[in-house]
Amino acid sequence: MADIPQTGEGAAPYRVLARKYRPSHFGELIGQAPMVRTLRNAFAHDRIPQAWMLTGVRGVGKTTTARILARALNYEREGEERHPTVDFTEEGVHCRAIMEGRHVDVIEMDAASHTSINDIREITDAARYKPVSALYKVYIIDEVHMLSTAAFNGLLKTLEEPPAHVKFIFATTEIRKVPVTVLSRCQRFDLRRIDGEELTQHLAMIAGKEGISADEEALRLVARAAEGSVRDALSLLDQAIAHAGGAVTAATLRDMLGLADRTRVVDLFELVMKGEAAGALAELSAQYEVGADPTVVLTDLAGFTHQVTRQKVTNAAPEPGEPQEIRERSAQFAAALPMAALSRMWQALLAGIAEVQAAPKPMMAAEMVLIRLCYLANLPDPATLSLTAAPGMAPGGGAGGSAAGGAMRGPAAHAPEPVRAEHGRAGPGHAEPVHAEPFQAEPKGPPVPGSFAEVAALIGKESVKLKRAVERDMRLKRFERGRIEVTLEGDAEPGVVGALGKKLTEITGERWIVTVSDGAKAQTLHEAHEAEQAELKEAVRKTPLVRALLEKFGDAEITMVRNNAVEGPETPQRRAQGES
Repeated sequence: MADIPQTGEGAAPYRVLARKYRPSHFGELIGQAPMVRTLRNAFAHDRIPQAWMLTGVRGVGKTTTARILARALNYEREGEERHPTVDFTEEGVHCRAIMEGRHVDVIEMDAASHTSINDIREITDAARYKPVSALYKVYIIDEVHMLSTAAFNGLLKTLEEPPAHVKFIFATTEIRKVPVTVLSRCQRFDLRRIDGEELTQHLAMIAGKEGISADEEALRLVARAAEGSVRDALSLLDQAIAHAGGAVTAATLRDMLGLADRTRVVDLFELVMKGEAAGALAELSAQYEVGADPTVVLTDLAGFTHQVTRQKVTNAAPEPGEPQEIRERSAQFAAALPMAALSRMWQALLAGIAEVQAAPKPMMAAEMVLIRLCYLANLPDPATLSLTAAPGMAPGGGAGGSAAGGAMRGPAAHAPEPVRAEHGRAGPGHAEPVHAEPFQAEPKGPPVPGSFAEVAALIGKESVKLKRAVERDMRLKRFERGRIEVTLEGDAEPGVVGALGKKLTEITGERWIVTVSDGAKAQTLHEAHEAEQAELKEAVRKTPLVRALLEKFGDAEITMVRNNAVEGPETPQRRAQGES
């Protein structure tokens, strides 16, 4: 048996990175610049409150900030006059004891294990006595939301009017559980999650100090998994160093965390949106064989779906930390995929992730979720259904047919089947296919709007933000093909008119000029819609069924009235239905 190496008598015990690189002054505290600036100004102008409330998610530095703040209050150098300051880097008389949590005048209490009124009574009784050696007696109460109601009430009077030598610093992850009476007596700071890019740079700096080789992609994976928590990130980095036995690479990180390759997640997304169930299952199996957890794969798939959807809505650039290939593919998906398909994907993934987590065999459940997603991608668009569906005909060319052929159009997408109808007796030789000519889509040129409402609908397919501006910020004064004249509302963005003309020209292939003119009195499209909804709601409210429901459920209200009439090309059948 190999000898187990023993720690030398004088050797210091190993300290995990989260403790070894804990900040000791405000200059080392990352991601909390607004709080540091506020404290610096308060100390400089001698406007130091009697209590602070620090809140935020786990691992963002609440307890560390409390200790640094206690150090700032009691900073003192040998032979110098002591006074509170946040501008210090050298160690003072009390600094080491405060940062190690053993100073006699800086009392730390864990409210999770000291919840009663008796614990608070000890604090209020001891607060009357002056500090032993420091300038202030500081009470740091961690997880303060765990205190009982009686304990909070017992603290109120001392917290509002403490002796001049006493300061309170509270930390909590559940700010909503802290009574308002306590919050109103404290100066509150919300410690923010650390930005992924800033956290990656911090990890790179620590890896350099430790003499560890770490890929930038690996550090980005650690930062993403930590979700803005510095402590979680350092704990994961510590684990990754041990797992890799030295150099930390993206491959070892994925193996340790059960993550799938980001590029392969995008490949899986593409297969699902094309409706290729067999390919999607094969890709999931390949990722599972190299160690990816099915739940994590679906979670990453949901994350990429959110990224594409957000990019489509806001026209924003992808996350800066993403590789260039993924950034480009994300932009392509945002331009090609309809919002309905992305919304269905997101909703199905939310339900599917919960199913996989609860399933006895997660891999089987994940495969069923992917199959469901592929068939959801094959669902026809509602607008397409309204043009192809008619009495006696099945949308998409028959039961179970795919009318859309996947949300994505491309070489791998299924081709749409022709719309057919049968008449006469059923059976071979008697079924004669008849093409529904009024509903067949014919090759058309670029769409050209014939009204201002059609302009809004056309723009909405490209930019939700611009559509909102058209509907809410513009009053139509004149409309003709190629030229629109509007009056802008007072809070409209100056460049919205030029953006509208440019987008219309781009979509239609014709030149459109949009100008601004005063004096239009017409309703905006949004106002017209609201007025129409008001009339419809009033009409529906008078119907016997709705009136009975509103009387039965006192809190019920009518939020929207939908017109279920199918809009599409006029046909003899539709004309006859309208006349009847």
